[in-house]
Amino acid sequence: MKHKVAVLMTCFNRKSNTLSCLNALKVAAVTANTDYDVFLVDDGSTDGTSEAVKIEFPEVKVLQGSGSLYWGGGMRKAWDEAAKFNYGFYLWLNDDTYLKPDSLKQLFADSAKFNDRAIISGVCEAEDSDEITYSGYLMKDKVRLKPVGEPVKCDFFNGNVLLVPAVVFDKTGNLDAAFPHSLGDIDYGLRAKKMGFESYISSKVVGKCDRHSALPKWCNPQVPFKERKKFFKLPLTKSPKQVYIFEKRHTSLIMALFRSNIIYIRLLFPGLWIKMGKAKI
Repeated sequence: MKHKVAVLMTCFNRKSNTLSCLNALKVAAVTANTDYDVFLVDDGSTDGTSEAVKIEFPEVKVLQGSGSLYWGGGMRKAWDEAAKFNYGFYLWLNDDTYLKPDSLKQLFADSAKFNDRAIISGVCEAEDSDEITYSGYLMKDKVRLKPVGEPVKCDFFNGNVLLVPAVVFDKTGNLDAAFPHSLGDIDYGLRAKKMGFESYISSKVVGKCDRHSALPKWCNPQVPFKERKKFFKLPLTKSPKQVYIFEKRHTSLIMALFRSNIIYIRLLFPGLWIKMGKAKI
């Protein structure tokens, strides 16, 4: 069966990454004998990304962003446009993630095991090693799950590579505008679960993507407080408001109040989180 998939991407000033990502996608689509269309939101790049994509991949539908969409807004814009057409699947794909040649074939095979009614999170590994960098997680321990040769159920996931069947989108809808950059992928998986759709990690690694492990500037003790405070206000940060909405929706009012306020303590005393071994977010 030949699948029809809309690939959703957003980018900002990573021209070489974006082009490499699209090249790897093209190979994977040929291997899987898949019809696909790419909806790429360029959120104000100044490095010539849009122009380069239009030259090398004229079939890609390039949408221009406002410059303030970030990952969540860009992906929402791409999905809104793709949803105007008749696709059987939607594939989230980060432009710094490089699919393996058999990746789409594997994702579709995993999806078929659940009658195309489940979300499949594509597991990624580092570019120069077999370290698992992005995957799905269980709420009980929040440890990245490793592939075992068959799909494994997860509670939430990273959005680097994600296969969403149309039936899931039709009921769950788009990403939530409350989350401009962080938490949107996690929220989506948990919302889908409430709607009756399970999520699974892929049977094996499907892509390469290095882990972004550097501490955000707002919670880096090496950064002066005045500068931390400035970065704390940017949409890239998990703001107290975002955390409150997320926790109230998925845990409880008490946890929402606690976790949304404790962020201020982390802003003031970021070194505490490093000492407690909880600095990575």
